[in-house]
Amino acid sequence: MAFKFENLRVWEMALDYSLEINKLIKKFPTDEKYVLAQQLQRAADSIALNIAEGSTG
Repeated sequence: MAFKFENLRVWEMALDYSLEINKLIKKFPTDEKYVLAQQLQRAADSIALNIAEGSTG
């Protein structure tokens, strides 16, 4: 059984965006990987998570 949000194109796009952010972060200089990279990754992941959470109500 699929969740409602799994059928949303915007949720799929949010997952793709998160993957693109992962690729970008790998190119960051070492000194930026631990603060800025983590913040960017959490922000990108939260898009898909917020869509999923919002669809349950």
